[in-house]
Amino acid sequence: MKQYSVGNQHSNSRSLLFPLLSSQMTQLMASGNQTMVTEFLFSIFLHPQRGGLSFFIPLLLIYGFILTGNLIMFIVIQLDMALHTPMYFFISVLSFLEICYTTTTILKMLSCLISEQKSISVAGCLLQMYFFHSLGIAEGCILTAMAIDRYLAICNPLRYPAIMTPKLCIQLTVGSCFCGFLLVLPEIAWIATLPFCGSNQIHQIFCDFTPVLSLACTDTSLVVIVDAIHAVEIVASFLVIALSYIRIIMVILGMHSTEGRHKAFSTCAAHLTVFLLFFGSVAVMYLRFSATYSVFWDTAIAVTFVILAPFFNLIIYSLRNKDMKEAIGRLFHYQKRASWAGK
Repeated sequence: MKQYSVGNQHSNSRSLLFPLLSSQMTQLMASGNQTMVTEFLFSIFLHPQRGGLSFFIPLLLIYGFILTGNLIMFIVIQLDMALHTPMYFFISVLSFLEICYTTTTILKMLSCLISEQKSISVAGCLLQMYFFHSLGIAEGCILTAMAIDRYLAICNPLRYPAIMTPKLCIQLTVGSCFCGFLLVLPEIAWIATLPFCGSNQIHQIFCDFTPVLSLACTDTSLVVIVDAIHAVEIVASFLVIALSYIRIIMVILGMHSTEGRHKAFSTCAAHLTVFLLFFGSVAVMYLRFSATYSVFWDTAIAVTFVILAPFFNLIIYSLRNKDMKEAIGRLFHYQKRASWAGK
């Protein structure tokens, strides 16, 4: 199978965002009768410093595990020919997105935990929101592509190699990233034009749409329409994946071979678990029947979504994956032999 590559789309997105952020700051300066807000404070971190280190060390270890583990997975999949399949290609893309996704939020959390500065600039907040949601949407699209891949592999195995070609895999990946980085841009552009005055405290551990919009001193009712559009996107992805797996389970249950059923279930179990973890946390965080939760529950849900979900995703796709563990073992064995040969 051909070698795959993953592109980086951050530079183009930044070139579009910075003019918008500059215009937002100009508008704020023009509003002479209002107090200009140049930065936001994370109220969650405005507590006594004594507890900061006790949270900083576990978070740093989790972030290091996520960063190192996903980087190893990405490199191993690129180097090991046995893993040059559509499923592992999508897993490598997911690993790359997870590195960017967690870095977008966790680095700022770590800084706030040990630094006296618990703030973020308005421009920095808008950038954090943009990349957080863009990468999250891209991940959701990749999970949807993985569900389609598993559907074709199990329900249509004879035509699977002809359909799921390297070219199609790359097209699906580029399309997923394109959707992620494009869909959020209008909402960020709109928020960049809003005036912020009065309180500048964000009751969350990172910048998100609802906490930031609650600080705008103007009508933000348009966000309801935007949220409805995002809800439709989430539900559409969920339905595609759910319907694919309903069909997959029906096909697996119809297999006569016990070994074949076990192999098919084990192949899909990891992706199904990640799917439930990702969309479950997204649903709890954004598809709410109540407009607000308590600060405690908002924080708990955010921690699950931003920290725990990527942490468990890595465990599921690496430590619980026999092919991946064997590939990592082969890579380190080869490196050890190469070092011995060089002595």
